[in-house]
Amino acid sequence: MQIVETFSPEETFELGRKLGQQSQPGQVYTLIGDLGVGKTVFTQGMAKGLMIEEPVSSPTFTIVQVYEEGKMPFYHFDVYRIGDVEEMEEIGYEDYFYGQGITLIEWANLIQEILPENYQEIKIEKDLEKGFDYRRITIREHGGGR
Repeated sequence: MQIVETFSPEETFELGRKLGQQSQPGQVYTLIGDLGVGKTVFTQGMAKGLMIEEPVSSPTFTIVQVYEEGKMPFYHFDVYRIGDVEEMEEIGYEDYFYGQGITLIEWANLIQEILPENYQEIKIEKDLEKGFDYRRITIREHGGGR
């Protein structure tokens, strides 16, 4: 487990960028955090680390956004509005989760039962006592790791 403290959106972006650079094909990340905690900023950093130039925003109404022009495909899921796991099956989630790209899933706790055995959980938390822009980011391996 790794804990990183950031003190600005730029630092949160930079952590995402570094993680994107180090990512290997087939890696799955879950991203947990309340609204307004910086999940999109982190995701934009990750996309930058994958050399994706197009703007990245949360795919709240499409469930998955696919970016293919980087060094490998980047699949950004937001399952906040998902009704049940069947919706994930309808969009063929396995092709993404077990494909040759990087998968990042926001609100992954809602689809816990279909997550792959191995993934990295990224949890972003605020602590207003440490400042408005302070974030505590915990990165934890689940399963056997790679």
